[in-house]
Amino acid sequence: MKKTVSIFAWFAVGVLGAVAVAVVAIHRGEPINALWLVVAATCCYALGYRFYSSFIAARILALDSLRATPAERLENGRDFLVTNKWVVFGHHFAAIAGPGPLVGPVLAAQFGYLPGTLWVLAGAVFAGCVQDFVILLFSVRRDGKSLTEMAKEEIGVIGGVVAYAAVVAILIILLAVVALVIVNALKDSPWGTFTIAMTIPIALLMGLYLRRIRPGKVLEVSALGFILVLLAIWGGQWASLNPTLAGIFTLRAQTLAILIIIYAFAASAVPVWLLLAPRDYLSTFVKLGTIGLLGIGIVALHPTLHMPALTRFVDGSGPIFAGKIFPFAFITIACGAISGFHSLISSGTTPKLIARETQTRMVGYGAMMCESAVAVMAIIAACSLQPGVYFAINSPAGLVGQSAAAATSTISGWGFSVTAADMQHLARAVGEQTLFNRTGGAPAFAVGMASIFSQSLGGETLMALWYHFAVMFEALFILTVLDAGTRVARFMIQDALGHIYKPLGRTSWYPSILATSALIVAAWGYFLWQGVKDPLGGINSLWPLFGIANQLLATVALCVATTIIIKMHRTRYAAVTLLPLLWLVAVTFTASWQKILDPNPRIGFLAQARVLAASPATTATARLIFNNRLDAAVTAVLVVMVALVLIESVRQWIAVLTGREDSRVKESPFVMTRLAEDRA
Repeated sequence: MKKTVSIFAWFAVGVLGAVAVAVVAIHRGEPINALWLVVAATCCYALGYRFYSSFIAARILALDSLRATPAERLENGRDFLVTNKWVVFGHHFAAIAGPGPLVGPVLAAQFGYLPGTLWVLAGAVFAGCVQDFVILLFSVRRDGKSLTEMAKEEIGVIGGVVAYAAVVAILIILLAVVALVIVNALKDSPWGTFTIAMTIPIALLMGLYLRRIRPGKVLEVSALGFILVLLAIWGGQWASLNPTLAGIFTLRAQTLAILIIIYAFAASAVPVWLLLAPRDYLSTFVKLGTIGLLGIGIVALHPTLHMPALTRFVDGSGPIFAGKIFPFAFITIACGAISGFHSLISSGTTPKLIARETQTRMVGYGAMMCESAVAVMAIIAACSLQPGVYFAINSPAGLVGQSAAAATSTISGWGFSVTAADMQHLARAVGEQTLFNRTGGAPAFAVGMASIFSQSLGGETLMALWYHFAVMFEALFILTVLDAGTRVARFMIQDALGHIYKPLGRTSWYPSILATSALIVAAWGYFLWQGVKDPLGGINSLWPLFGIANQLLATVALCVATTIIIKMHRTRYAAVTLLPLLWLVAVTFTASWQKILDPNPRIGFLAQARVLAASPATTATARLIFNNRLDAAVTAVLVVMVALVLIESVRQWIAVLTGREDSRVKESPFVMTRLAEDRA
């Protein structure tokens, strides 16, 4: 009877999900209710986790709860540490959930709500969640080794060396971009700076409480952390209104850059239980709590999506970014569907904390599913705005005009009505001087989120509070990527240097920890510092590579995953990672080709350089020409390196399948766990 009820219930979920997806996909004409997106996403995630992740866990990975994990076998109290599964989930989710799911889907909404929604749902269930899950399990079975080390051992020395060079280069770009986003979000913002600064001592207290004062009392420390973080949020608003404290926490970009560099070094060097894991777990309260409230607000208010399913900009003439849906919608959305950065966390900090193999499904597949849900909320927040308002916020002044009158006239001419009075009223409501030309996606998300919250909690009088809360929320989302990413990069540097001098490869040897932490922080910190000082220099020059670099990283991760699956004699299931890999190759290589060689100067780097070279020569023009040529060269180099990894992977697959090479995987020997169930 129980089985019959379960079958009926899941059949009902499947039917409801199919209906919701169909409504989202084929509805045209009248605006659609946002509730359809929520229902479609909920059903897709439930079915994906219950059935697809179970299939992968049982048929491909064969998860074994009796096998000791590296956290148990190699526990050293610093990097390897048996950790409660909910704390690990919180750390992993906080570490992977960066700016991508908040801003990528918002920017891609220029095509309409349909392309982004379909890719976020399908991409997460069949690609992003799968990548995170399998890479996490494969790293757990290899003593928590990094993605680059797994590439070297499983694909081969050539593929491993090339993968290492590509991954490190991409990671430095990603971390520098993330750091600059944090600086831009927090500069001259005492509320955000105060709240995020307070999360550090709160995390230290939580770490000491769980490790020394009340070991294992996760519920207690969770309640303590939740109360303290609410006080920190309230304290941020109070500090912003207090003249003395506001002066202390209103920081310039250069000061923030230095503080962020120092923080990242500390987060990489101190024991994981003291700062990184509890701070990420603490951040998860705010992240999932806020997204949960946003979801409740959407269900309660069921706002209308004013953005059409498809806009006129599907032809590639979009004002926010140029290019057609394929490939640029997929590159722009990135983390909401699949992100290469996640594979570094899945083969970095998280596998060193997992207590049992069976937890990798919840942590790997489940955390990415939560991040995809964040992307759906971002789409709803952006598309619930009037299209004219959305384009006024996100379109650059160079395209729509410098003045409010020019911008509204241009946007209204596209068929999206908006007036200067509308924008002035909205800016006043959220406490800003103007909302025109606030490019980047984050401001539009904050406005949409504040609008939904204000309709359900406090009305328009509290809209400014919700807007600034959303800005702080976004900065908190992003900072956790920086600290975890820096620690992961430190592991990768240690793995590489360990081949030269073995003690440098020991993750717990303090001279190695300090040296490698300083090395990676100096690498991305240099680009950050130059970018803060010069709007055309440092990481600003490499900013356009962020999306492509991230997806190229996912291509490397799926090459490694597919190779291991084939060497495990699970070739008939290799399509689980091979199909997402082929899709990513098509997307990233096409996007890279167009970004380098497309004759449209709004798309192609070299075309834009040629247009600038034909204009009057100035210092700024010369810098922009150099930046575009540099971006073209770096993109070409990264694509060539990833192509070499792909070629080496295919060569390995053919050799294994034809019997010309040994198909044994490089897993650590099986050791029976000694952990009691309550420690897992």
